[in-house]
Amino acid sequence: MADGGAVRRVGTGGAADFWEPGSRILWRYRENGGVNFHIARPVTVVRDDEELLAVWLAPGTECVKPVLADGTPPHQEPLRTRYTKPRTVARGHWLGTGVLKVARPGEPWSVWLFWDPGWQFKNWYVNLETPLVRWDGGVDSEDHFLDICVYPDRSWGLRDEDEFAQAQQDGLMDRAVAEQVREAGSRAVEVIRAWGPPFSEGWQNWRPDPSWAVPLLPEDWDRTPAHLST
Repeated sequence: MADGGAVRRVGTGGAADFWEPGSRILWRYRENGGVNFHIARPVTVVRDDEELLAVWLAPGTECVKPVLADGTPPHQEPLRTRYTKPRTVARGHWLGTGVLKVARPGEPWSVWLFWDPGWQFKNWYVNLETPLVRWDGGVDSEDHFLDICVYPDRSWGLRDEDEFAQAQQDGLMDRAVAEQVREAGSRAVEVIRAWGPPFSEGWQNWRPDPSWAVPLLPEDWDRTPAHLST
């Protein structure tokens, strides 16, 4: 259990189990083209059931993030060498306002909500990724570079197409996977145009429980889930 704070409940007949609101879990991403985890973020569960997992990434949360071997943040490296230079991971803290992350089982994306200071809603961010895989301490995925930014007026735009192309060129994603990502992006756009869930559900008006403490980053943040270690 992440930070010793996760509380389990069992679904009807024991067919599924979920985290109670207020539980603390890890939201992790594997490195592209590898097996190790290079992003780990302790989060607090807002809702978890058959239809939706929603978590809160609080301001100031200690996280794990990828960096180049010399400590340079990847986004500061020129794109042509961004994915070919040696990398490692570093601990840091989530800066700025918090983020609400919402994901539906089996969907190849999650939707993140951002606010400016003072809870002024800024935008939704559709992060294209592999469907979340649950384990006892949290959820795991792999980022697919391409993203969609959705604004309060319901306009939207693709983000990071240059990184998506570079990742393919550098062998981090083959043509078949890239096509699947494009298809997932098209399906996400259909949801946006129809203003379906979660955009229609009023999550922008949600606020975290003031009693929630900021989750701690466990020392074994990169542990292998039990079902994969055998």
